[in-house]
This record gives sequence, C-alpha cells and structure tokens, in this order.
Amino acid sequence: MPVSIGPTVRRRRLGSELRRLREAHSFKLEEAADRLGLAASTLSRIETGKAPTRTAYLMTMFEMYGVEDPGQRQVLVEMAREGHRKGWWAVYDDVLPTGFDVYVGLEAEASALRVFEDQVVHGLLQTEGYARTVMTSVRRWQDTRQIDRAVELRMGRQRVLAGSDPLKLWCILNEPVISRMIGGPDVMREQLARLLEASQQPNVTLQVLPLSSGVHPALNGPFCILEFPERGDQDVVYTEGVAGHAYLERDAEVRSCAEVFDLLRAAALSPADTVKFIDRMAGGIT
Repeated sequence: MPVSIGPTVRRRRLGSELRRLREAHSFKLEEAADRLGLAASTLSRIETGKAPTRTAYLMTMFEMYGVEDPGQRQVLVEMAREGHRKGWWAVYDDVLPTGFDVYVGLEAEASALRVFEDQVVHGLLQTEGYARTVMTSVRRWQDTRQIDRAVELRMGRQRVLAGSDPLKLWCILNEPVISRMIGGPDVMREQLARLLEASQQPNVTLQVLPLSSGVHPALNGPFCILEFPERGDQDVVYTEGVAGHAYLERDAEVRSCAEVFDLLRAAALSPADTVKFIDRMAGGIT
C-alpha cells in the first residue's frame, strides 16, 4: 500500500533538496536570499520546510543552482505545489499558536512518536474535559469560543491513534502528571481511565517515571521525537515551554534526545507496573 505523503513532509523534502543545491553551489544563505529578494529568515523557513515556496522563487533557484534537467525540475515543482496544500487542521488557524501548525502537520504524517511529558498528559491522550481545563489555564487571553475550537482541534488530532495503520505512540509521563489534580476529581478520574484504556491499545506503550527514580536527563523539560514512514525523511524533535517551541533536526541533536528517551524508558516503571500505578492513583481520588 503506498505511503500517503502530506504537505508538511513535502515541504521538508523540498526544503532539504533546495538547501543541498544551495550548498553544492557554495551560496551562503544570505547571498541566495538576497538574489531572490527574500529575507534570510524567510529562505531559512523554506529550507527547513516550515513555509511553502512560490513557483517564481523556485524558477529563480533553478537558474542559480544550475538545475537544468526537466525531470528534476518537474519533481521539485510538484513538491512545491503539494506543499501548498492545506491539511485538515488549517481551518483552526485562528486558534493555532504561531508555528504549531508545523507540529500538527508532522504529527499527522508521522509513523511513530516517542514522547516525554513532565507537566500534563500528552495531547493525543487527553480527554475533552482535561484538555479544556488545560487550555483555559494556559490560554487565558482566549474566549470560550476559541477554547472550544482549540479543544476540538486537539480531539481531532487523536484520530492518528485509530484506523487501519495507526501511529505508534510510546509515552513516558512524569509521576506529577498523574498525581496533579487537574479539573477536579471527576475530570481527573476520567483522564486516568482514558490512560488505562489507551495502554491496552497495541500501538500505544505507556510508562510512568516515578519520583523515586531521582534525577533524570530530561529535567529541562518535555520533548517529542517524530519518526516518519520513509527512510529519507529524517526524525524531528519538538520541544515547547512557556517561552515558545523549537524543532531540532540536526543528527546529533536527534540522537542526543533519542539517548535521553532510552534512559528515561529504562528508569520508568514497566508498562504493566504503570497500569497498576495509574489504577492505584485513580482509586485514591475522592
């Protein structure tokens, strides 16, 4: 069955090839951007797949980089066209934090996620009530309608865990995620029940990192490693905090985060013990 390639991955592939062509012809980023009449930051976003590119810019790049083969040109033009397509999440642009559309696109096209969360349950495993409580707390500037749409988007993202070829999720939750009361007893009880339900899905692996494990290599915050079906599409690490978010794509950075995840996985409770732990915590909610 052919792999469906979405607009976000198309943009990444195109950007990677454009960066390779620029470097092969010894153009600095600033020099190439100046010739295109773009800000260097804009060209950087194109080369990292965070923004689509216009056909006019692409044609100029073909001349700059000596791309003469008609077949190669056609492939790159098609990539650019596909990169302009809108994902289903585009209708929620009004409530998407700046740049988060890139993450949603990558998540929708990923084959696997390795996630560490230290404050809240990961969005793909949140119940509607839990999500609404979190959104209301962290998006204090948004009104009720906007919160409703943000929650709707979050619930829509969870479709990747279902279907005939679901995303594989390995999620490690820091113990405070389980013990912190969010939304009151009913909301928290429902959320823990959702985690127990998810842990039974064959494509979901859930672990809790207990406080008794002491210091760990992810004390600086949560992160997510996204993997893709095609070998040519490199893994991406996504991190976020109160100051914003970041995407890490250099091999060394991705490898470092993968090593951290392996250490967390070894220190965390086993999936079976995690189920017992969450069940015990749910039973203690009054």
